[in-house]
Amino acid sequence: MGNTANAQSKDKSAVETLVHNYFDALNSGDAAKVTSFFTKTGVLLAQGAPTATGSEQVIGTFQYVFENFSYSLKVSIGEVIIQGNYAIVSSTSAGSFVIKAKNETVVTEYRETFVIHKEGGVWKIARYMYNQPK
Repeated sequence: MGNTANAQSKDKSAVETLVHNYFDALNSGDAAKVTSFFTKTGVLLAQGAPTATGSEQVIGTFQYVFENFSYSLKVSIGEVIIQGNYAIVSSTSAGSFVIKAKNETVVTEYRETFVIHKEGGVWKIARYMYNQPK
């Protein structure tokens, strides 16, 4: 029983680290780095945007986003559920983004759901959806 609990604890820590690293990359505006946290067949379900499926579409979406916006968000991880090689994470984030064309800063908050898959011993984002609660 101890080994199972220890493995679950390590997996939970690794999943939480992945989510924090994703937000660090998002805040840095690095589309390639952000995309590296997704599986090759990962899906991005961004509010108000077409679904991006696979690395090529995901990086294209983030390139567009970072050309037009910059982010400064702090994530708070809520629930983490791990079942085998999958994890589900709910989180909230708050901070601001800048609309580059107007040099306008917008205070914002989001809620997120991540479906994370362990491939070859590495946790990666398989599905990511976010929206604004208001």
